[in-house]
Formats: sequence, structure tokens, C-alpha cells
Amino acid sequence: MSKAIDTFFNQAKKWQDEMKLLRSIVVNLKLLSEEYKWRQPCYTYKGKNILMISAFNSNCVLSFFKGTLLNDKHNMLRKPGENSQSSMVIRFEDTQKILDSKNIIEAYIKEAIENENKGLKVSFDKSNTISLPEELETKFQNEPIFQKAFEALSPGRQRGYLLHFSGAKQSQTRQSRIEKYAPRILDGKGINDCVCGHSKKMPNCDGSHKFLK
Repeated sequence: MSKAIDTFFNQAKKWQDEMKLLRSIVVNLKLLSEEYKWRQPCYTYKGKNILMISAFNSNCVLSFFKGTLLNDKHNMLRKPGENSQSSMVIRFEDTQKILDSKNIIEAYIKEAIENENKGLKVSFDKSNTISLPEELETKFQNEPIFQKAFEALSPGRQRGYLLHFSGAKQSQTRQSRIEKYAPRILDGKGINDCVCGHSKKMPNCDGSHKFLK
């Protein structure tokens, strides 16, 4: 096991016990490889990403990369964002719920592996979505956490970013814009949202940050 992953769990400020329990369930199956990707514990099968364990303010989650392919007969999977078309998560707030769900978790993991062996692919519906810049799609592929954060934004906030990113003619400029606003996106903020906390027109920015010393 990676020292970086041990450190991740041991230094977690929230949901440490819950995440460690989820880890033990996943690892004890001895079906997935444990890797440290995107500063998160990631579990793979033959090089394919299967799931991740993450912590947020209100809960910890078990995230399935291709969760929409799973037969969720226990109705436990939820979309991480309203526009998510691939990943699905199971949210936990206490260890007892994890223990009660142990058999279900194991069954879902096995099904996810079986889907990979079958070569199943997620079918994306692009009819109601704005075209993504190639640079943003690459960012999503390399950083699933960033993709989840973007998909968790409201449609209006997503549209604002997409218009700004796509407005640049040069690929390098589009990429630099994406990197510039990545921290905002990861923080759940829109391109015009206040980040200093002093705006009188919250959540919009009114320029108050320009007067801070």
C-alpha cells in the first residue's frame, strides 16, 4: 500500500473512521489495485479506474467512475452533480451505515469490474449540453475530481465558464483560462461569484476585492 494513501487517511480531518472502513472493505476484496491519483485514493482494475474514496464537509463518498452502468437495485447511488452522466456516488455519514451496506458495496464493486471485462461504455447524451472545449475534456480525463466539481456547478455557472473558455481562439489561451479558474471551480464558485466575502451583491462579485489591502 502506498505511504501517500496511508497519510491521506491518517491525516484526514473529517470522516476518517468512515473512510478507513470503506478502504478495508474495498481492499479486503483483493480485486482492485490501490493507487494515489489526483491526491485521492483511487482503485483500479487492469489499469481502468473503478472507484475513489473522498471526504466532503457533510459526508464521505464512494464514487464509481461508471456508476450509471450499475444496476442500482438498492437505490443507493446518487449523481454527484445534476449534469453528471457517468459517475455515481454513495454517501455515508456514519460507520454503521457502511457496515450495514457492506454486502451491497461488495456487489457493486464486482459488478463494476464485470462491466469493465465486458467492455461496457457509458453513452453520453449531448443533446442538451454545450460543446466542451477539447482542453477542458482533457482536464476532465486527467482529473476526475475537477470534472465532478465542474458538473456539480449550476447549469448557469457551467455555461459562464464554457463561454469564457471557448471564447479564446488559441488552444494555449483556452488552457491557461481553465487553469486560472480551476481553484474557483473546485471551490464551487462561478466565474462571476464573489470569493473575497465582501461583496454587497452576494453571490455576485461587485468589485469589493479591488479595495482590500
